[in-house]
Amino acid sequence: MPPIMPPAGVDERESYLAWLSFLREAVLGKVAGLDEDEARWTPPGRLISVLGVVNHLTHVEWRWIDGGFHGAVVARSDEEFRPRTSVSVQQIVNAYTARAQKTDQVVRELQLGETCALDRTVNLRWVLLHVINETARHAGHADATRELLDGTTGE
Repeated sequence: MPPIMPPAGVDERESYLAWLSFLREAVLGKVAGLDEDEARWTPPGRLISVLGVVNHLTHVEWRWIDGGFHGAVVARSDEEFRPRTSVSVQQIVNAYTARAQKTDQVVRELQLGETCALDRTVNLRWVLLHVINETARHAGHADATRELLDGTTGE
């Protein structure tokens, strides 16, 4: 089932969260129905697998919310783009869903104008818009990868 279009007429914070949720569902829709090998399939060239997209987006939210905003020590690695086979598709999907809940909780608890611990020129509003942008870009990436894999297109 395609993601539900975000409602109009909600406040700024809920509008951002609704769009982020819409995009997350689009990404998860691209991994739905794939087995372990299909989810890890990488097209020729520089694209990554659909599962790599999901895993990367989990890390993006973790880095920006826990790291950039709260000041936790975080890192980026190539493994987030190519998850180990010892981690299942379901585990990666579950981690993304759990991370999304944590991100949404932080966004609802803080003021949008509150600044990041690591850079006081960046506020939560900017971080949230950046995460939305990153998720949108990778939703398109996942869409292209899935279409190349098995011809599935759509939202």
